[in-house]
Amino acid sequence: MHPLQAQIERLYSSGGTDGQTAPQSRQLFQQFLEALTQGQIRAAEKIDGRWQVHAWVKQGILLGFRLGQLAEMGDAALSFVDKDTYPARHFKVEDNVRVVPGGSSVRSGAYIAPGVICMPPMYVNVGAYVDEGTMIDSHALVGSCAQVGKRVHLSAAAQVGGVLEPVNASPVIIEDDALVGGNCGVYEGTQVRRGAVLGAGVVLTRATPVYDIVREQVYRATASEPLVIPENAVVVPGTRALKKGKATEWGLSLYTPVIVKYRDEKTQSSTELEDWLR
Repeated sequence: MHPLQAQIERLYSSGGTDGQTAPQSRQLFQQFLEALTQGQIRAAEKIDGRWQVHAWVKQGILLGFRLGQLAEMGDAALSFVDKDTYPARHFKVEDNVRVVPGGSSVRSGAYIAPGVICMPPMYVNVGAYVDEGTMIDSHALVGSCAQVGKRVHLSAAAQVGGVLEPVNASPVIIEDDALVGGNCGVYEGTQVRRGAVLGAGVVLTRATPVYDIVREQVYRATASEPLVIPENAVVVPGTRALKKGKATEWGLSLYTPVIVKYRDEKTQSSTELEDWLR
């Protein structure tokens, strides 16, 4: 158990007071926020091969909204009105994070590891964890508590959904060396395993079945488990014919993601450009 966990849980259950004064509560929250920003604590992590949610971390994040007051932040070039508990992050050269000019923003409470590249405009929300060497491309979003691994490329306009409540809900997970293509959407706790490739336009949710034509399987979320994309799977947008009533007569079909192959040397060579960009 982290030293802050019991204190955050008590403060959360009391509605933000726990018998403390407002300055004391905010001081405790600031310790929590600093640990979250530095990656010392995180909303979810892989333990013994399985991703586990730390509900108390989400509780701490929600506390920040309860304790905060609206305030004007930023400067004339890029100004904000937000809870004063969550100002935008400012990076220094020693952080070794590239934030290219052009309107990007990273909220305090988001961990951005050394070697991450942020192309404008992009946004990373509180509780997100972005590991070393990842590129967040233009118009990409990393939602609250999303966990993004090492050397991931989130292509232009990729959307990685966030989650704060319920506090035990699993966030979106993008593991090491995955490639998320342009205009992709990954939502509702979906887990994209190591080395997987999502082609442009793929959308994944809890309600989305994924058809694996290589292994002849269909992957779905269940009541207790999220949708999981296997390691090194290459997923592209596809269609599934409707075979009832007027849909058949009209020749209609529905969107569905399809695993068409598993990553090989050819797929690997097509992503080597990433190394040059870094």
